[in-house]
This record gives sequence, structure tokens and C-alpha cells, in this order.
Amino acid sequence: MAIVLYELVGADEKRPFSPHVWKIAMALAHKGLDWKAAPTRFLDIKNVEDGSFRTLPILRDGEKVISDSFSIALYLEEAYPDRPSLFRGKGGEAMSRFIERWSQTQLHSFMGSAALMDLYDMQDEANRIYFRESREKRYGMPLEQVDRERDSHLETFRKRLEPLRDMLKYQPFIGGQTPLYADYIVFGAFQWVRISSTYRFIAEGDPISEWVERCLDLHNGFARSYAAAA
Repeated sequence: MAIVLYELVGADEKRPFSPHVWKIAMALAHKGLDWKAAPTRFLDIKNVEDGSFRTLPILRDGEKVISDSFSIALYLEEAYPDRPSLFRGKGGEAMSRFIERWSQTQLHSFMGSAALMDLYDMQDEANRIYFRESREKRYGMPLEQVDRERDSHLETFRKRLEPLRDMLKYQPFIGGQTPLYADYIVFGAFQWVRISSTYRFIAEGDPISEWVERCLDLHNGFARSYAAAA
């Protein structure tokens, strides 16, 4: 039975946009595993599998169903030890835990707010209603107001990336000479906004842009095959 990955999509099922789903899509490609996508919209998550899940990704592998991106990555590493490692040992796993927290606290908050209207526009009519209501409750203001404030926070966001930018002076990937799951954690955030928004998060010539390009080229250009926002 093929592995099934439930992906978060908007009106266009061919453009999955969740950063957390992208971590796992890249992890599956890294492992060289065959899998199929199950496109899922926000309002349909409650109908996935037994209906107990509230967020994606969700992965089914035979009789096994796992949620939470890091838990899925750990499962893939344990279930397929003969395939290329996502962590290269417990040290890599611990590093990935740190990178995940850094990414979610330092990157996701700004990226999500800066791409908010673009993400809204990606949804079909029913999911736009859900998206607006849930996000305006989260931010405490209209989506349009959140969008208007993004330029004022852009420089601060770019400064937060300095640890990544500086590290890339010494090695091509977070994992060293070749990528690890830690790379996919951060790349998932950049693929999220690549697919959903034309906003320029990174300045032209930033070394991070070169790293993103290297990630897009991985696994025979798997991630690049998904259309960027236009």
C-alpha cells in the first residue's frame, strides 16, 4: 500500500502550501519513498482518517497513521533505516529540534502575516470565509490591516536570518555538505511563501536565496516542479 500524505491546498490542488507539509514532502523525497498526495482543504481536515486530527500533515503508511511533522520525520527515520538518513544520528535529531523551534518562532510569525492576503486569495469561497474568521480572531484585526503593516517589519525579519546567512559562508546546507531534515524544516517555510506570495522576503543577492535555489534543485528538482506564485 502506497504512503499517503495529506497536503493542505487551496482552490488549486496542485499547489500545496503548508510549510509543515513541505517538510515531510521533502523528507519523503530524501528517503526516496514512493507516495501519493491527498489534497485537503482547511474545512476538510476534520474528515481525514478517523476525524480526530485538526492540523496537517497527516501521513498514512499501511495501517500506521501519524500526525505532526516532527513525529512523522521520526517515524520515517525508524521505519526506513536502510534509506538515506534524515538526521544522521541523535545529534542531528537534537539539532533539528532546535532548528524547528527557531524556524517557528523567528520565521513563521512574520512570513504568515506578510503572506496573509495571498493565502486568503488562494482559498475557494467556503474556505475564504473560514480563513478570514480564524485569522482575524488570531490577529485581532482585519486581514487587510495585517497586510498593510508587513513592510514595517521586513528589515527586522531579515536580521533574524543572520545565523542562517552566516552559517552558509561555511557550508552549502544546514546539514553540512548535504541536506538533512533541519534543512527541510527551514526550506518548508520558504517554499510556503514561494508558492503563496510574490512578496520579496529576501533581498536580492542574499546568500539565503542561493541556499533556497539549492534546495529547489534537490531530488531532481522536486520542489521546483510546483509553481511559484505569479
